[in-house]
Amino acid sequence: MLANKMRLKQLTSLCLVTASLILFAGCQSQTTSTPALPEAKPEIAAETNTATSTDKQTLKTVKFTLSWLLQGVDAPLTFAIDKGYFANEGVNVQYQRGYGSADALAKIAAGQYDMGLGDIYSMLEFNEKNPDQKLVTIAVPFNKAPYAIVALKKSGINSAKQLEGKKLGAPAGDAPRRLWPVFAKQVGVDPSSANWITMEPKLRESFLLQGRVDAISGFSYTMLPSLIKGGAKLEDINVFYFSDNGLDYYGNAIIAKESFVKENPELVKGFLKAYFKGFQDALKDPTTGLDSVMANGDKLMSKEAEKLRLQIALDKLWVTPEVETVGIGGVDPQRLKKTLDQTVTGYGLKSNPAVETVFDGSFLPPKEERAIPPKSELKPLM
Repeated sequence: MLANKMRLKQLTSLCLVTASLILFAGCQSQTTSTPALPEAKPEIAAETNTATSTDKQTLKTVKFTLSWLLQGVDAPLTFAIDKGYFANEGVNVQYQRGYGSADALAKIAAGQYDMGLGDIYSMLEFNEKNPDQKLVTIAVPFNKAPYAIVALKKSGINSAKQLEGKKLGAPAGDAPRRLWPVFAKQVGVDPSSANWITMEPKLRESFLLQGRVDAISGFSYTMLPSLIKGGAKLEDINVFYFSDNGLDYYGNAIIAKESFVKENPELVKGFLKAYFKGFQDALKDPTTGLDSVMANGDKLMSKEAEKLRLQIALDKLWVTPEVETVGIGGVDPQRLKKTLDQTVTGYGLKSNPAVETVFDGSFLPPKEERAIPPKSELKPLM
């Protein structure tokens, strides 16, 4: 009797052990079926959202270059990546930081990137010099250019006309600096009266704060955060936007090699559809969009600086009455033509290309899919 009880106890223990092993194996199998996602890097980020049913091995990679470092204005891209919009379109995005428009254009033309953010007007000059590597604009997310000349109020420069005869500073290849002759004539200033001082980009704002120049030119969302970091306050700064002074330029555009878009039309369409869904989300919830940028960035990024950049884009560069008509990413052909003419004059180009050879909107999603969200859905940036 005692022997039977002992055998029963041993059998029960064996069953419990076996059941535990089966349960553990099942849990382990469930845990390892979804591998951990790789941490996104500020230099390169790939679309890895597992919420999509798309098999990652079927995704087609798009190598994308930013115009500069990852910044608050890149919220549409990181938002679209985080939400799996690109994966849903069969696209795997790999992005890298940029080193300015000239560098981005050269690398896109060389095939190092498939597409990227760059300046339309710099592209105009590139195409004239490199007709065999023609680039084309396929979307214009920034409806207004951040081109500006900035001065401290204590300098007494309170209007663009008061820049005449002043000492101005910028890097040699700065786009607004190169367009100074056109800007000066537009506001009634003798272009030759200005004394331009050349410096490295990282020293531009320091030169202004130290009083070594009277004003500086560049992108507003680049200069303002740096000036504030250097001790200035927004209320102490005057910003003279080119767009407020007769030069209604478009801002950064999505640019690709013409041969690439012709060979990969569906891939390009899928990329733009996902990007503009992310753009709409960034308009509706810019706070979460900023969080997305910061999560994809590095520890050196300042959230306050990126917040200011994004706020400038929201207030001045992204949403305009024109966008309500043409949709996010579209252009007004007449306005674009006028700015192309101004660029040809300012850059001293030999030819003035037709709008349709510069901008190809055939890959854009339908306008209703690129509409500005209703005001009731737009949250403030917090």
